[in-house]
Amino acid sequence: MSILIVDDSQDQRVLLQTILHRAGYADVVTAESAAAALERLTEPSGPHPPAVDLILMDYLMPDIDGVAACRLIKSRPHLQDIPVIMVTAKNDPSNLQEAFAAGATDYINKPVNRVELLARVSSALALKREMDCRKAREQELRASNEELQRALREVKTLRGLIPICASCKKIRNDLGSWQQLEEYLQEHSEAEFSHGLCTPCIKKLYPGVYEH
Repeated sequence: MSILIVDDSQDQRVLLQTILHRAGYADVVTAESAAAALERLTEPSGPHPPAVDLILMDYLMPDIDGVAACRLIKSRPHLQDIPVIMVTAKNDPSNLQEAFAAGATDYINKPVNRVELLARVSSALALKREMDCRKAREQELRASNEELQRALREVKTLRGLIPICASCKKIRNDLGSWQQLEEYLQEHSEAEFSHGLCTPCIKKLYPGVYEH
């Protein structure tokens, strides 16, 4: 899973990246500012979201600080599910409350403790995996529901006006061809047929069967 480090300090970026690499996180990218991070996260033209699963965001940065950047990220629908961990030396409750209100998932104090960093990263990535699985299940359910609705629409066509020949009783289908009644019904429903003869037809075809 991919991790994006956003920090205006090169030393801090190198430190975080080194800790993560040594812990086995191979896909770690960095951005030196919030503006650079937002550019990297620009909404894609295709159906797939950006290949970033977690953002480590510095709290204090010039131009756009971490809280404002977090707020911008969470305002974009295709980025809302990416967890953001604030990396901050400001652990005042009001500052943390502001970060959480902006959409941050968690925070890490500076100077960064390796054990704490890896624990919080692991937890955030587990959350992201669960969210991805949930969205995949929702997409599967939507696809199944669409297929069901399509099937129901086909069945409902049997309730509409169906052209039928008054003589041979064939039905004109959507392509303009004439089909036997049972063929048409089998294509548009789950009905199955067993053939036999009704009493009037038996009397007509086999007059000797009935005395009257």
